[in-house]
Amino acid sequence: MRRRSAENRRPAEERRSAEPRRPARRRRLLAGGLRTRLVVTFVLVSALSALTTAALTFHQARTAILERAQDNAVRDLRAQAASLAPDLPARPAEGDLRGLALQLDRAGGARDWRVAAAYRDGTLVTPRRPGPDLPAGLAHRAARATTVLVQRYHRDGRPRLAVAVPVVPADHPDRPSGLVVYATFSLTAQEQDVASLVRAARAGALPVVLAALIPALLAARRVLRPVRRLRSAAESMATGDLDTRIEVTGRDELADLGGAFNIMAATLQEDAATLRAMEARARRFAADVSHELRTPLAAMTAVTGLLDDDAASGHLGPETSEAITLVADETRKLAHLVEDLMEISRFDAGAARLDPDEIDVGELLHKTLALRHWQDRVAVDVPDGLRARLDPRRIDVVLANLTGNALRHGGPRTRVRIRARAEAGRLVLTVHDRGPGIPDDLLPHVFDRFTKGDTARTRSEGSGLGLAIAAENARLHGGTLTAANSPDGGAVFTLTLPRDPA
Repeated sequence: MRRRSAENRRPAEERRSAEPRRPARRRRLLAGGLRTRLVVTFVLVSALSALTTAALTFHQARTAILERAQDNAVRDLRAQAASLAPDLPARPAEGDLRGLALQLDRAGGARDWRVAAAYRDGTLVTPRRPGPDLPAGLAHRAARATTVLVQRYHRDGRPRLAVAVPVVPADHPDRPSGLVVYATFSLTAQEQDVASLVRAARAGALPVVLAALIPALLAARRVLRPVRRLRSAAESMATGDLDTRIEVTGRDELADLGGAFNIMAATLQEDAATLRAMEARARRFAADVSHELRTPLAAMTAVTGLLDDDAASGHLGPETSEAITLVADETRKLAHLVEDLMEISRFDAGAARLDPDEIDVGELLHKTLALRHWQDRVAVDVPDGLRARLDPRRIDVVLANLTGNALRHGGPRTRVRIRARAEAGRLVLTVHDRGPGIPDDLLPHVFDRFTKGDTARTRSEGSGLGLAIAAENARLHGGTLTAANSPDGGAVFTLTLPRDPA
């Protein structure tokens, strides 16, 4: 039998009120935090998608605008050079080159390019000043090239394009003639077009991100609704409502989670019902056995008492007297064990009731010690006039168990001290012995049933139920009973009770 069996039998409403409930504000914050994370994640993904799309669009548009400007410039310059170059002599002089450059400059029109011509690594000949500002190395490469060379560069922070068109003979297209026509012009207009695209993309991305809030909220609500139902069902199960189930809709992962929860709840409910039935049978069996043993044990105790008196008077032989004394002691122990089992059964069944009365704590302590002839071995420290409303019979049981345990395990010459004091409407009783104390491995289990101080002994004077009964009586009063080892040596049991239990 386990002590928590009585806890399992309490109504669900009582257990629900006893369970520590998470504050509603904290639960709202947790739910809001998950909703916020989902919405923020959705919006971030939307923003990232919009920015990625805008970046790709910008890159492709910029490339297309610049390549179109470049292709137009190359096409126009090549066409003009092809139409004017045949009129030049085979070895053009500087005047011929200047005339060619002047005609190319006039043909540029609205393009506003700056042109120049050169022959066989000669000086650039321009129709006007200043001439084209070519990037470094372009003229050197163009003198030996047979194809058009194009290079984008920046001058004074502004983008420009340089084009070099080598003029090749018609009869030898793979042999450079040495005549090269150059042109440079600004790409500022194209960059402005690109900047307009960037502004348009930026202006369009913000509404997209804001519009993403609506599907984000809807998606978060759709995801969180089954999560909230699952949380509420889990909280209900935690308070003891094992018949809680959730409605499963859909075929997604959340629906699978809900189905798994329902299967788990059904399994737990079945197992809990089986355990409760087994515990009920075990409690009934212990109670029935204890009740059935009570009557014959009472008769056996009376008979062994008479025989014990005869043995003490010397009317029987030594061996018979010793046997009778042994039987009488074991019978008394068995009777005491049966009484303890009956008491435990009443606690488990929820049948234990308080019969409180206004008592003098000091007087109750002295009566408890005098009834068991312990007054010479126990020191009592109780303020005069300390009173409390308690069940005197149950407190007597608690004090007797604690004091007897201290005398039994503290050693043959140990001194036990009992102190009582009032603290903030509560009565605090401490039982302190000067013995070896409680082993560290036994301390967490000292109030468990059938726990004994010397686990190596197969037989001991106590039944192992005394401290468990004392703890149950303390809880019945709405108090607590704790055990610890004193820094000065010995064990200390602290009983804390309300002075006026409800």
